Amino acid sequence: MQPAAERIPAPLLALARRAEEAGLNASTPPQQQRIEGWLIRLSPGKAKRSRCVNALDEGSLPLDELLRRCAGAFASAGLPLCVRVTPFSRPVDLDAHLAAQGWSRFDLTDVMVRPRLDDLPEPVLTAGQMIAAVDAPAYAAVVGVLRGSSRGEIEAHAQRLLESPVPYRGHCLRDAAGALLACGQFAREGGIVGLYDIFTPTEQRGRGHARTLCLALLQRARAEGAAEAYLQVSSDNLVAQRVYQRLGFESAYRYHYRSPLTELR
Repeated sequence: MQPAAERIPAPLLALARRAEEAGLNASTPPQQQRIEGWLIRLSPGKAKRSRCVNALDEGSLPLDELLRRCAGAFASAGLPLCVRVTPFSRPVDLDAHLAAQGWSRFDLTDVMVRPRLDDLPEPVLTAGQMIAAVDAPAYAAVVGVLRGSSRGEIEAHAQRLLESPVPYRGHCLRDAAGALLACGQFAREGGIVGLYDIFTPTEQRGRGHARTLCLALLQRARAEGAAEAYLQVSSDNLVAQRVYQRLGFESAYRYHYRSPLTELR
């Protein structure tokens, strides 16, 4: 069987690997542990990347034993078992194995990359618009409202941002009256930066606010030393993908989740 990673376009493979590693580091929750070669995350937050299994290495245990141990850890944490499957997951037949057991596939996500940041256009703010940094609790609250998160999910999000080993930079774009136009954060690790939680309120969509904010975040990250970028976007969110494509991002790879529980779809 050809490893899925080998199907990534050759010019993007090295950057895709860096983006995957940086994405894992940037979304590290405090409730994290290892089971053999697998990284399991047990945050009660809304984002699935902070409450899933990441199968990084094959380990020495049989696959079904690894899954059994993961199931026990998730049950103890009061969370539904969920496995994130990427082109880099191990063993290489993990997805086929889970599918054969009837695990459902859901939340397909595209990882997009921008190999260089030295050709970015400058963001253009209209009269009265301003971009301001916000702290983790305030940012989690803003995003939580837009996502429809519960109070517990918002608190878990704030905790993850505060305790992340990768510095957090959350920002809000507002108009002269203080109305929210867009919000987003970046996490820079050395020369690579990830854009996260880019949201535009429903009534503000289609006006270029997300593009303006993303350009500003990338420029700020570049000033700190970033030379390449990545982001994650739902595979069925074609509107957002077009925005990112116009910003110079291109698709590198896709991942998804699997769970034995249909209510996670």
